[in-house]
Amino acid sequence: MIYTVTLNPALDRTLWVEKIKPDDSNRIEKEEKYAGGKGTDISRVLAEFGVSNKALGFAGGFAGEELEGILLNEGISCDFIRISGETRTNIIVNEREGDQIVFNAKGPEIKPYELMQMIHRIEELEKPEIVAVSGSLPCGIHPVIYQKIIEIAKSRGAMVILDTDGDALKTGIRAHPDVIKPNIHELSRLVDRELKEMDEIISAAWSLHKKGVGIVLVSMGSRGILLVTEGKQYWASPPEVEVKNTIGAGDSAIAGFIYGLVSGKGLKDALIYAVAAGTATTLRPGTALCRKEDFIRLIPRVKLRVMKEVNNDRKE
Repeated sequence: MIYTVTLNPALDRTLWVEKIKPDDSNRIEKEEKYAGGKGTDISRVLAEFGVSNKALGFAGGFAGEELEGILLNEGISCDFIRISGETRTNIIVNEREGDQIVFNAKGPEIKPYELMQMIHRIEELEKPEIVAVSGSLPCGIHPVIYQKIIEIAKSRGAMVILDTDGDALKTGIRAHPDVIKPNIHELSRLVDRELKEMDEIISAAWSLHKKGVGIVLVSMGSRGILLVTEGKQYWASPPEVEVKNTIGAGDSAIAGFIYGLVSGKGLKDALIYAVAAGTATTLRPGTALCRKEDFIRLIPRVKLRVMKEVNNDRKE
């Protein structure tokens, strides 16, 4: 079984307007609601690819009920901890021919007893094969929670993928997750220096691998994704496409990577799948995420570069 864990899920309210006009009335042309949050995005893409999975997280209030209902209608099995607070609602505003503005809410405060319910839920996972732990932390939760979840999941024999930022990422990697997927900005914050050139990015990724992270995936936007692991470096770049949206592209990339692994593919093909899935998401407006037909069509257009092998003992 594949599980996704989203401690701070969201109901994404996506609006379309002709053009945002300051100090004037802005008429909404179209409105959609999607189940949001990084882990729930992974679950949605895996379901689109026909991969059975279960979404875990916290959900509360009317927004939490609606979020869970949306996921169930998409064929995704859910096992949310009910909380006393209200699940956050994010606002995404799209101009018809222009910018996209995102307002991300902070989220509800999680009570200690609600947090322990989540810990017990992780301890009771049935035959976990892959556990993807993603997203920001809600109010009231210390970053050490990610370290704890990773330790429990790994003790159950699961491959653990971590995708978060800041202190949550710094703390989570202490538990040596099997895979992390920072973007360039998150990686820069993690190593406390700005990264621009490929050599700098590779060096930073390799330093994290030497600290116990099995595979480091670095998403670099239009430059693609870098994979660093024991003795190997792969760089996959996407084809040029018309980008309509970037929200959820990184989450789709993780789903594509997981899809490659559970399909029996090696790391090279799994990386290609990751780039194809992330790129497919950029073709869709709003937060609709990728469609399998776009994903399949893009796979042969992804370029893979096998970079020189790495000396594990080289000095940074």
